[in-house]
Amino acid sequence: MELSANMKGKRRNTLLRYKSIMEEFDKHYHPGIPITVIHKKYIYPKFFISRDTLYRIFNTQIDEELEELGCDC
Repeated sequence: MELSANMKGKRRNTLLRYKSIMEEFDKHYHPGIPITVIHKKYIYPKFFISRDTLYRIFNTQIDEELEELGCDC
């Protein structure tokens, strides 16, 4: 199914937001620090997302989907 231009733009913006969330997560990740602590201290105050959403982002192939949309971001 081909996405409309509006839906492509919405998906692209979502993926770019996911990418910035992952960059923030990577800044604070160290082995031994629980994901819940990183979420509580750094992710939630900046992005206001739930832990479930964070886990959904972990399972999203962000770069591949951006490439499929033709985004050179």
